Amino acid sequence: MKQKAFHLVIYLLLAGLFALPSFGALPRVLTGHVPKEIRQQNLQPQRRLLGSDRLTLVLGLPLHDQEALTNLLNQMYDPAGTNFHNYLTPEQFTARFGPTPQEYQKVIDFANGCGFEIKSTSADRVLLEVAAPVSNIESAFHVNLHAYQHPVEARQFIAPDVEPAVDAGVPIVHISGLNTFFKPHPAGLRKSGFSNGVNWGGTAPDGSAFIGSDFRKAYASGVTQTGAGQSVGLVEFEGYFTSDMTAYETNAGISQSFPLQNVVLPGFTFSPTDTNGIGECSLDIEMVMAMAPGLSKLYVFEAGGSDQVLMSMVASNTIKQFSTSWGMTDDPMTEGYLMQMALQGQSFFGASGDGDAYVGANAQNNWPCAYPYITSVGGTTLTMAAGSYVSETVWNSRYQPPDPWFGNGQTTNDPYWGSCGGVSTVYSIPSWQVNANPAGAGGSSTMRNLPDIAMTGNQVWVNFSHETGDFEGTSCAAPLWAGFCALANQAAVSQGLTPLGFLNPALYSIAQTARYTNCFHDITTGDNTWPGSPNLYYAQPGYDLCTGLGTPNGINLINALMPFSGAVWVDFNYSGTPNNGTYNFPFKTLAQGTNAVVSGGNIWIRSAGSSSEKMTITKPLSIRAYNGAATIGH
Repeated sequence: MKQKAFHLVIYLLLAGLFALPSFGALPRVLTGHVPKEIRQQNLQPQRRLLGSDRLTLVLGLPLHDQEALTNLLNQMYDPAGTNFHNYLTPEQFTARFGPTPQEYQKVIDFANGCGFEIKSTSADRVLLEVAAPVSNIESAFHVNLHAYQHPVEARQFIAPDVEPAVDAGVPIVHISGLNTFFKPHPAGLRKSGFSNGVNWGGTAPDGSAFIGSDFRKAYASGVTQTGAGQSVGLVEFEGYFTSDMTAYETNAGISQSFPLQNVVLPGFTFSPTDTNGIGECSLDIEMVMAMAPGLSKLYVFEAGGSDQVLMSMVASNTIKQFSTSWGMTDDPMTEGYLMQMALQGQSFFGASGDGDAYVGANAQNNWPCAYPYITSVGGTTLTMAAGSYVSETVWNSRYQPPDPWFGNGQTTNDPYWGSCGGVSTVYSIPSWQVNANPAGAGGSSTMRNLPDIAMTGNQVWVNFSHETGDFEGTSCAAPLWAGFCALANQAAVSQGLTPLGFLNPALYSIAQTARYTNCFHDITTGDNTWPGSPNLYYAQPGYDLCTGLGTPNGINLINALMPFSGAVWVDFNYSGTPNNGTYNFPFKTLAQGTNAVVSGGNIWIRSAGSSSEKMTITKPLSIRAYNGAATIGH
C-alpha cells in the first residue's frame, strides 16, 4: 500500500511540472528593472509614488529563433555565401522572426485586463505603449514603485522595489519606463575657448577650427559623390534651432538649403534652455551637412526613449546610414533591432565615448557603441595645411582642473577627456575582428574590442543655441562617418550594386589586405591613457584600441568597398584611367579582377568583348557578362 501511494505522489508532481497552465501559471520574473546602483550605494527611497500618479510604459516582446537569425546575418555578410547582401524588408523580418499576431494580442489582452490605456501599437509587434495609474502598474507587475535621489544627477528617479513579474503565458520580456535611473545623455563636449593658440589648419571663422568642406578635403579627397539620392538618420534626444542650421550653411559655404526632416517620437519634448543637448543635436546635423552636402534628406529622429527610436529606424528602410552620439539604454529588444538593421542593409555608427580608455564597469556600460552590430567610432586630433590632410594623432585632451565645461556653468573634477576604447566585458569578439589581432594592441582575443574606426574629434566649429563654439569629442566623428557612408552608398547605387549595409565585415576585410595603407589613414601616434588607466591604450600600426583601423582615405576606401557591395568590374575595351575595378573605372583584364575580388565574390564583364587571357583561378568566385557576350581565353 505504501508503495502505491509513493507512485501516486510522484505522478501528481510530474503532472504539475509539465502542465502548470492547468493549475495556474506561475509568475515569471523579468530582470534588469531595479538599478544596481540602489544596492551598490545603499540608496534609500525618498517616497512611495502615489497610486493616482500616471506613468507611460513600453512593453517589449521577444523575437523568434535567435539561432536562425544569427546564422542568416552571418551569411548575409559572407561574400562566399548565397545570401550575400540579400537584404530583408521590415515586413520579411517580422514575418520570419517577429512575435506572432497571437502573441501580440496576448499582451494587448493583458494590458486591457490590467486597466492600462493602449497608447500605440507597433507594426513589428515588438513594442506596445501603454499608460496607467501607478496602482494598476504595481498590481500588474507585483512591485511597489518608489522615488530615489539620483546619486550623481540633481534629480529624482523612480524604480521598483523588486524585479517585476508577469504571468508565464504573457510574452513580455522588458518594461521600459518602470525605472528612470538612466536618461540618454550626449557625448559631445564644448572646449573652453577656441583654438588655444594652435593653428589646426581649418577654415572656420576663428581661423583654425574645422568647418564645412574641411572634412571632405581631409577624408574624402578625390570623391565626387555628395550623398545625392541617399538619406541619413540621426538619433537625437533633444532638438535644435533652425536658425543655427542656416547660419552654419552660411559659415560653411553650403549653397543649398539642407533638406532636414524631423521625426518626432512619443515622449519627446524640446527644451530650448538645454544648451548641452541642443549643442549635440546641432553638431550631429552639421557634421552630416559638411561631409554629404548633396544629401537627399537628413532625418532627425527626436526621441523620448531608446526602444521606440530603434523601432522607427528599422521601419525607415530607405535610410541606409544612421548615427548616434548619445548614451542610450540597453534592454532585450535593442539587440534584435540592431540585428534587424544589419539584415536590412542599414549601417549604424556610434560614438565610442569621450572618457579615454575604458576601465572596469565602463567597458560594460558604454552602450550602444559596444554592441557588435554597431560600428564604433573613436576620435583623432587632425592637422591640415593649405586645405590638405597633414597628420592625425589620437584625440586625448589632458586639461588641468578646474576647467569649465559645457553645460549649466558647472566645472568638472575629471579633466581627462579622449577617444574611448577598450574591451567589452559583455560581448564576445566578432568573427570579422579576430584577424585584426586586437590582443597585439593590448586588447582581447575573446571579447569585443573598441573602437572600430575613427575621424576627427577635436576643434570642430558648431553653430548651436544662437551662438558658436569649438567642440571636441567622438560625437564629431560618428556623424561624419554616416555622411561618408552616404557617399559610398551613392557610388554603389550608381554602379547598380546593393547598399553596403553593416560596414564592419568589409572594413576589417580590407584592413587584412595590401590595400589597407591606401584606404585608411593609420593612426600610429598618441594614446588614450589617463590616471585611472596609465598603461592602456597606445596607438600602433594597424588596429588599436584608440582609433580602431583609422580614418578614411577618400576615394581609395570607397573604391575598395565596392566589391563588398556586389562586384568587381572588368571591361576589355576600357582604355581610360584610373582603373580600380569600379563600374566607372573598371579593370582592363580579368587577371586584375580576380586579384581584387574577395573569395566568393562577383566579377562583372561590363561590356561585350573578348580577352585572350588564360589563367588558373584558385578561389571561388562568379564571372558574369553585364551588357553583351564576353569571350575569355580565345
